[in-house]
Order: sequence, then C-alpha cells, then structure tokens
Amino acid sequence: MEGWLLTNLRGRLRLRLAPGYLGAESFERLTGRIMKTVTVKYCAYNRLSGSLLIIYEPSDNAQAELLRLLREFRPTPPRPAPWGQVTLFEAGEETPLPPNPIYGYLIRRLLLPWPIRTALTLLRAVPYLLKGLHILVAKHSLNVEVLDASALSVCLLRQDFNSAGTLMFFFSLSNYLEAWTRRRSILGLFKSLAGPEEKIWIIDDQGQEIQIPESEVKEGQSVLVRSGGLIPVDGVVIEGLAMVNQSSMTGEPLAVKKETGGAVFAGTAVEDGRIVIRATKVGRNSRIRSIVEFIKESENSKAGIQGRAERLADGIVPYNFLLFGLVYLFTRDPFRAGNVLLVDYSCAIRLSTPLSVLSAMREGNDRQVLIKGGRYLEELARAEIICFDKTGTLTEAKPRLKSVVPYPPFDRDDAFRLAACLEEHFPHPVGRAVVAQAKAEGLRHEEEHTDVDYVLAHGISSTWRGHKVLLGSRHFLLEDSGIHLTEEQQAKTEEMTEDGSSVIYMAVDGQLAALLAIEDRPRPEVKETLARLRQMGLERPIMLTGDVDASARAMARKMGFKEYKSELLPDHKAAYLKGLVAQERGVIMVGDGLNDSAALSLANVGVALSDGSELAKDVANVQLLGGRIEGLALARLLSQRAMKRMSENFFMIVGFNTALLALGLFGLMGPALTAALHNAMTVYVAYRGTRPYLHHYEPTLHDAVELESLN
Repeated sequence: MEGWLLTNLRGRLRLRLAPGYLGAESFERLTGRIMKTVTVKYCAYNRLSGSLLIIYEPSDNAQAELLRLLREFRPTPPRPAPWGQVTLFEAGEETPLPPNPIYGYLIRRLLLPWPIRTALTLLRAVPYLLKGLHILVAKHSLNVEVLDASALSVCLLRQDFNSAGTLMFFFSLSNYLEAWTRRRSILGLFKSLAGPEEKIWIIDDQGQEIQIPESEVKEGQSVLVRSGGLIPVDGVVIEGLAMVNQSSMTGEPLAVKKETGGAVFAGTAVEDGRIVIRATKVGRNSRIRSIVEFIKESENSKAGIQGRAERLADGIVPYNFLLFGLVYLFTRDPFRAGNVLLVDYSCAIRLSTPLSVLSAMREGNDRQVLIKGGRYLEELARAEIICFDKTGTLTEAKPRLKSVVPYPPFDRDDAFRLAACLEEHFPHPVGRAVVAQAKAEGLRHEEEHTDVDYVLAHGISSTWRGHKVLLGSRHFLLEDSGIHLTEEQQAKTEEMTEDGSSVIYMAVDGQLAALLAIEDRPRPEVKETLARLRQMGLERPIMLTGDVDASARAMARKMGFKEYKSELLPDHKAAYLKGLVAQERGVIMVGDGLNDSAALSLANVGVALSDGSELAKDVANVQLLGGRIEGLALARLLSQRAMKRMSENFFMIVGFNTALLALGLFGLMGPALTAALHNAMTVYVAYRGTRPYLHHYEPTLHDAVELESLN
C-alpha cells in the first residue's frame, strides 16, 4: 500500500493515503484482513482526505503484523461499468426535475414590487385551484390536493397574498425535495444493479458450446441457459424446455413453462431445465430495461407503515373540513375558521414516509445492501428468527477442494478431470471449487460428454463415452440412484465429514468412482455477526444444511450456532421455513444456491449474497452486494432506525400541527405565521427523513461485542 505513516502508537495507527485510493470494495477487503490479524476496536477511511485510522488491541506482535499487512495490501482497481453512463430517461425517470423553488421565491420577495408580486401569486395559484376543483368535482374525493386548494383559496379571499405565496413556495419545495431524493435513489440503484460484466454460454455454428463476454453477444446468436442461470438477452426459445422465474419483471413468484417458440426476457432466471434462445435484443437495451422493471416493482413494494401512513393522510382530510365547518358555525368568524384549513396532517405524513423509505434504500445501496422495497425494510426490522444456508453463505464464497479419493478403474487425475468437466457448466460454489483446483493443477479435459442435466439440489447426470455418470450429494447417489458403498468406502466418507468437510460422490455405471472432499471453511465474520444480530433482537439463528449430521454438528459448533437442521433436501428446507413463517414471528432466510430459491421465496425476507447463484439473487428481497454476511447487521440496523424515525416523524407531525390548530382556533396566531410554521414542519420532517441513518463507521465490526461461549 502506498502512503505515509503519520501516527504509530501502541494500539493506534494512522496513515495518509491518496484521496480515493481505497474504494468501497478495497476497504471492505482490507478491513476483513485486518480483523483476521489483530483485534480491531475502530477503523475508518476518509475518501476526501485519504486518512486511514486503525485503533486496535495491542499485543506483543500486533503492531508488526499490522504494518506488514498494510505494506503488502494492494487495493482492487475500480471496476468500470460495462454499460456506460445511463441517462435518466433510460432509467425510467421521464419527468424532469422541477426547478429549485428557493431562487424564484427569493427573487420575487426581494426584487419584485408589490403589484407584480401579487399578479404572479394569482397566476401561480390557478393550477393548484384547478387541480383541487377537478378532484372534488370529477372524482368526488377529499384529499390533500383539495385541502391545499382550499387553504390557498382562504388566503386569496383574505387578500393575504404573502401567505398565499409562502404556501405555494412550501408546496413547490416539498415536491422538489421528493423528486430530488427519488432521483438520487434511482441512480444509486442503477449503479449497483448494472454490476460487472458476466460471461455467458452460446452455441456456435459448429454446434459447440463456448463462453463469451455478455457484451459480445450479437442479435441472432444462440444463447444457452441452464438451471440456475440468468437469461442475459431478450429472445425466443428455439430448443429445450425450462421453468423460468419471471418475478423480477412480473412480481409473480411461481415459475412459468417456456418451450420452443416462447418469448423470454433479460433479467429473468431459469429455475429448472435447459433452453437455447435466439437473441433478438442484446446488451445495453435489454439489461437497462430489466433494471427499470425491477425498480418499478421495488417502488410498488411499499412498507406497511408507508401504506398505513398514506391511508391515514387521506382519511384525515375530511375531518379538516368538518372542523372548519364547526369553527365557523360556533364563531361566525371566517378568518378563524380558515386557520383550520391552513394546517393539515396529511401533507407531512404523505411526504415524509415515502422519502424515508427511499432514503433508507439508497443508503443501504451505498453500503452494499440492496433492499428491493419498503415492505422488506419493515420486515427486516420486525423479524425474530434468521435461518442460514451453510454452503457458500456461512462458509467462504470460494470453498477449496481438499482431497480426491478415486476407486478402480479410475486414478485420481482421470476422476478429477471428469468431475471438473461436468461441474464447470453450473454456477455453484462447490462446482467452482472443483473447476478452479483442476485449472490450478493444469488438468485439461475434452468435452466428451453429452447433454449435462442438473437435478436441483442433488447433482449432475450425464453420459460420457457411453457410460452413465452421476455426480452430487449422498441423497442423489445413495438413496435416489441406489449406489452402494462398501464398508471401507463408508468409513472413508465418515472420516472426511468429521472435520466439517462436505463430500461429493461420483459414480460411473452404478459404481462409486470417486469421493471429493470440499473444505468449506467458515467465514471469519460469522461469530461476530451472529453476536450482533442477537443484540439486535434476532435471538434465534438457525443453520440449515444438506450435510450429514456429523458434518453439520461440527460446523455449527465452530460457528456458534445452538440450533441447526441437517440432511435437508430443498423441499424439506422449504417445508421447515413454511412452518417457521406460520409462527408469525418474522423469518429471514439467507442463502446463495439454486436449492435455496424456494426457501428464500417463502421467508418474510429472503437474503442472497452477491456471489450466489443468479436464481437466488433474483428471488431474494435483499442482496448483500459486498458478498459478506456482516452486511446483515447493517441491514437490520438500517431497517430498525428507519422504522423508528418514521414513527418519530409521525408523532412529531401530529403533536406540532395539533398545537398550531389550537393556537389558531383561539386566535393566538395569525394565518401567515400558522401557514409558514405548518409548511416549515412539513419540509423539516421531509428533510429529517432523508438524513443518514447510519454513522460513517457502521456496520464494520470494530466496537466490542461480547461473544457467547461455544462450549
């Protein structure tokens, strides 16, 4: 790392780096390495000044180890956005941002003479009055627009043009703040959703399957998508049959069947099956359109508190008019009665709640947590149970192949080569581990197998040189396919699982050909994340896995789980989640693989890691874009604070406006001051809703957390 050492005291280290030297991804990676080396109390990096501060627990060699790590660390180069700059029109934001009303208001009040200012006030009032009249007459409704028009009419009838101008200024300012916040949120979501460029499979003119970058796909080419893959183009199915999950576009959780002649769209996912698509729309247009559809769906997923606030806001309006009538009936004073219309609860409630939700979503997105709607923000805050899939979620995203045990007539290299050849076709952490190790050892293989079929949550079935090959879980080979193990082979599998390793079985023509042990080491942040989640009210974390009980028990003990469920097939896992959700205590499910999709859909909130399967990310309601489960602590903290602030805003609005009503009714406050204070409160709660919910150092795990004893 390039920089200057400013402070090197025992337990405290400060460096000056170049401004912007560490990106968000690099800082996350550096933080993870530091926490593996020393006990960190606090760590922060200022991108503007380049200052990096580390406060740690001093020990004999902590200082030297920390300095060595910092010298050797190299930041990740920033990843260019593959789709270039996205315009607001492409992002679905067709309405231009309204002009900032502050400048016009100051010019009118300070520079224009009274007659011209009065004429402008009357002209500017016409659209508000016509809109309110249209809603009242055409729709027979009393809502916020009608109340605003009525309040404006009272000011004009009193010839109180200053109050009318102030009232319209606050209307415009509220609209401007809402549009500005929404635009920032949409562009922030686009930045994350565009993501890095992926490689996809196509079938060339010779009928061979080859991988190319997504940006190189041309219209008319044949694109191959298998189980768990994300469809990268718009097109028509020309071969195969698959169940396609279109929830990212339609919101419908159930997969639909797609066969020859059916249309498919970019951003949807193949849940089961294999299809070949003739691409009709590729690259930028299809990707951007799928992102627009996602954002529209996110905006429709309102939090319950947001929906209740909007219903309450509209429900209060008739009572404003009722109170106006009562005051006029008893006082015969139109001016005092008019004060009632200058104060309403509705505007502030309707404005502050959605702005708070959008701002929380944007802040989460900036912190590498993508929340797909306000409803899931609320569910994150209220949940009491959290379930974790083990492989690839609680364990490192890149598991390592520990050993290969071949059985006649195969030797190690031949068995390993065949396993890697089959696994490279499917996006799963275990499969990637096998392929990566084969490449590292230089084991090249020829594509000699026929069609490769993925059996969801079980394994792979194919034909190789005329031989039937099965590769996958114990359930798939021993129970479903009837493969028998000798006592020696059974003992070997038990030996492999004692330390928590997962075992992959491979059989050829009904005989065991090899055992592959996958070392799936726990993520270093698991224990501390669980401790934080317990502090935040998620007192029942549960580990779910398809591993045998011995392996599951060993891993649960290592990671700090008191409760776990082993040997779960996808339907068992889904049934277990369904039972938990029925308890109505709120359930979060965290997963990353194809076999987690049903459970993610059933949970109140499904959470997927960024390095998981495309189907899991598509189905999930929350994505941890940083690929680290400590993002769960951030998501929980963000949701709890957002819900708390929305409740605080609600009581603040009710209390303040009730006081204004009382002062106006008793003649202790004039209409101009009443309107100004009411609208100032509206702007304040809107502004308060857009303020950051998290401190700059959260949710990095540097504050002391008491870990529970695992003995």
